[in-house]
Amino acid sequence: MQTVIRLHSRVTDLYNNNYDQLREQLRLTIEAMKERQESEIINDPQFGLLNAAVPSMRIRTRSGPPTPDDLDDLLSRVWKEPAFFLAHPRAIAAFGRECTRRGVPPPTVNIFGSPFLTWRGVPLIPSDKVPVNHTLARLPHAANRGMDRSAGLTSILLMRVGESKQGVVGLQQIGLPGEQVPGLSVRFMGIDDYSTASYLVTLYFSAAVLTEDALGVLEGVEVGNYHDYK
Repeated sequence: MQTVIRLHSRVTDLYNNNYDQLREQLRLTIEAMKERQESEIINDPQFGLLNAAVPSMRIRTRSGPPTPDDLDDLLSRVWKEPAFFLAHPRAIAAFGRECTRRGVPPPTVNIFGSPFLTWRGVPLIPSDKVPVNHTLARLPHAANRGMDRSAGLTSILLMRVGESKQGVVGLQQIGLPGEQVPGLSVRFMGIDDYSTASYLVTLYFSAAVLTEDALGVLEGVEVGNYHDYK
């Protein structure tokens, strides 16, 4: 992934008193690239995790909404040292509702100072890069089941991580010229005739599933199911 930052010399000359303008532009650009990186690692058609799971590691929900039984089935696929579930925040909320309805509210755990829901001791990590396919409105049974017809379908991933555990690993190129952090470099490209400086920002990344049983996917997860408590 590459992009170019262009900054006029007047900007750095006049507005560097409170903030280093180049540093701030680089920070914002790198943050945007990291967001894109997260999306690509999940969704890329070649190496994205949603497409990397083999058919035997893909299961569907029993009835649509994600239930404790569904996550137990997923754990039965990735049963060797599962690290975490990865799901859209709406999918995690839907799972919480199903647990509440059954009287088994999932416990929480603090990770980096923030609370996360867990199931069977495995945390559910939210990511809004996991896509929600808004096709549920076309399901004729949606209204009859108390479902929000504007909601949609998504997936929940479960993975084992780390090279030593033969799990899911991130790949990056290190030792680049102008490297700022592993896999990310910034190179000065010069100043044009209009006094605009250009900087090339490059981010190399990929992901790999070292063994087939390291990644499981729960498909067909409905996120718009609600219950009336009387």
